[in-house]
Amino acid sequence: MPPFMSCFCFKSSRVYRHRPGYEKPTILASETAFTVNEVEALYDLYKKISNSIIKDGLLHKEEFQLALFQSSSKQNLFADRVFDLFDVKRNGVIEFGEFVRSLSIFHPNASEADKISFAFRLYDLRQTGYIERDEVKEMLLALLSESDLALSDDVIESIVDKTMMEADLKGDGKIDQEEWKEYVAKHPSLIKNMTLPYLKDITIAFPSFVLNTEVQD
Repeated sequence: MPPFMSCFCFKSSRVYRHRPGYEKPTILASETAFTVNEVEALYDLYKKISNSIIKDGLLHKEEFQLALFQSSSKQNLFADRVFDLFDVKRNGVIEFGEFVRSLSIFHPNASEADKISFAFRLYDLRQTGYIERDEVKEMLLALLSESDLALSDDVIESIVDKTMMEADLKGDGKIDQEEWKEYVAKHPSLIKNMTLPYLKDITIAFPSFVLNTEVQD
């Protein structure tokens, strides 16, 4: 995942307008790893992102892409999958409550089980409840593209084969959730990006999705 960069400063006083999908900070804090103050800080961040292109107070995919890559048209499988998982209601936008609950999984205090589950769903591109060989390859190609790494087809096929051989314990050509848990236990680096240390300090300065924003509050 691209690093969350640049400082985001927060105002001491906040007036909340009940925008679409808005939920009270006290409720969200009770259901996530965030405190009430941290949820309030996230609301300031959410307002900036969700008004960068379409000013309706909801986070659209183009705005999500812009926040991550400074380009609303850049195609990225990883970003698409993260957006889809954040969009719990599957209505094409990320509401504030969805934003906070989903981001909470990346909090250092969130459980490892939640992080493993989210990573599994990230790789389960077809949403079948399994990770199949072609999905492993598709994600590998996407990650290589983002890293500007070029590997031969033979090397890529070899990596995919080795992954499936080690993770697919049942030998049925797919990785289920239990097999995924065991595989992650052997390779904890797979969920390293599922923890963002910055989320522990967001009330002071948040290295946000927004790299350069001109949007005014």
